[in-house]
Amino acid sequence: MKIGVLALQGAVAEHVRSLEAAGAEAVAIKWPQQLEDVQGLVIPGGESTTIGKLMRKYDFIEAIQQFSEQGKPIFGTCAGLIVLATQIEGNQGPEQPHLALMDMKVRRNAFGRQRESFEADLSVIGINEPIRAVFIRAPLIDKVGSNVDVICETNGEMVTARQGHLLACSFHPELTDDIRLHQYFADMVRESMQQRG
Repeated sequence: MKIGVLALQGAVAEHVRSLEAAGAEAVAIKWPQQLEDVQGLVIPGGESTTIGKLMRKYDFIEAIQQFSEQGKPIFGTCAGLIVLATQIEGNQGPEQPHLALMDMKVRRNAFGRQRESFEADLSVIGINEPIRAVFIRAPLIDKVGSNVDVICETNGEMVTARQGHLLACSFHPELTDDIRLHQYFADMVRESMQQRG
């Protein structure tokens, strides 16, 4: 099982380390044609506007949309959650390219600036014990469609959601030693491989 980490910006090495600890082979994805060799994809945090522009510049938008159409799992963390969303609050049209794959409306920097970063132990549906979540200029999920399951909240706010083969969280699971959310995603990839034969 090979899982790619989109290597345009963000904590690529940390995601690679977490995925490998979760039992997957992990590879940094720098070109769209590399997507053919992986069964799942992680879109890491960073700056969502920059990631969107780089995805457009390097022809990733259509390539990742096709990847998703094949039913291959995608996991977006922090800025990755933003680029997965169908609606971004305050988005200025085509100037802010995103994937628009996951039926949710999100709000950037909802928890404030860098200095308002925090950590919390959160319960995630499908994971036994609470996981440690690191929030850095984190976005929030404001609204989800009926086909989206919210699997984690903090203080009544939605921070992790799943829509079939798509998974997104507001925080940075790669910045802790807790690999269970990466294991959860690796299990999604394994299941999708079995379903696709």
